[in-house]
Parts: sequence; structure tokens; C-alpha cells
Amino acid sequence: MIYYYTKLNGQPPAETDMQRYFRVSAPAVHHMVVTLEQKGCIERVPGQARSIRLLLSREALPDLE
Repeated sequence: MIYYYTKLNGQPPAETDMQRYFRVSAPAVHHMVVTLEQKGCIERVPGQARSIRLLLSREALPDLE
């Protein structure tokens, strides 16, 4: 979702964008972002909006149909 959102919109998603897309609570999205960061999949600047940067290559991502 992060890669495709950024490609389509020219900027990374905010946590509220992900909350709406996945239809989950704000804490669930924040936990997901923190977990992805801990696993080395993304990096971000805490406190800076839309600072998520995907660290995986495009080839490592599944294709959307």
C-alpha cells in the first residue's frame, strides 16, 4: 500500500490514510507502522507528517491486479 499510494499521489500516506484504506483503528495502524520500521521494511521521521520511506525494492512487492 505504501509503495502504490506514493506512486499514485506523489507523497507517502499519512497514518490516517492507511486507517481509512484498511478500515482499522488509529492504534492498529500506528502499531503496524512501528512494526514495519522495527523489521527494517520502512523508515520514518517521528513527528514529521508523511515521512514514511519504503526500504524494500519494487521487485520484493507483490503486483496488484
